[in-house]
Amino acid sequence: MAEKLWLIRHGRTTWNAQGRIQGWADVPLDEVGREQVRRLAERLREFPPDRILCSPLWRAYETAQILAAVWVVPVEVDERLKERGHGMLEGRTGIEVMALREAWQQFERDPTAEIAGAEPREVFAARVWAAMQEAMNRPERKLAIVAHGGTFAMFFRQWLGLPLNSPSPFRFDNTSLTELILHDGRWIVRLLNDTCHLDGGRISL
Repeated sequence: MAEKLWLIRHGRTTWNAQGRIQGWADVPLDEVGREQVRRLAERLREFPPDRILCSPLWRAYETAQILAAVWVVPVEVDERLKERGHGMLEGRTGIEVMALREAWQQFERDPTAEIAGAEPREVFAARVWAAMQEAMNRPERKLAIVAHGGTFAMFFRQWLGLPLNSPSPFRFDNTSLTELILHDGRWIVRLLNDTCHLDGGRISL
């Protein structure tokens, strides 16, 4: 049974930098994002996990591959870890989304609300929960899970019993590290959205 989970958000993409909604869009890391991942890899080089589980979306998969090259561990893709699909909102900036404000507010308020092409929130919640429960019961002692801010926020909502139709209180920055450890039969959060590996010098463009 797993004893430690590292939840790692993917590195920065050009869409992150532009404030665009990504969802299922397959956006690669930018050079800043790749450097962010390299710094995280170096931070944890001496304490590698046994395996990396990752979302199939390219920004997460590329992040996992960079980490795996340094840690020399296998990568396993899990489709259930991908971000929520946001349909017609994908690729839009916050300013552009303002034009769709009424639809977006309904989408956030009501888990059954539909936006063209968007994944229903309950479907998203169910697949994330199943993936994370399975990860917690894997035979490897230490696992890294590379995925998305929305994926991890949805997991935490369900883990803590928060309503799915309320705004998420959690933030996960690019290459942030969140650590869960099993202690006396209970999972506890040791780190949340930790990015200290990014503080050692300028990497922004």
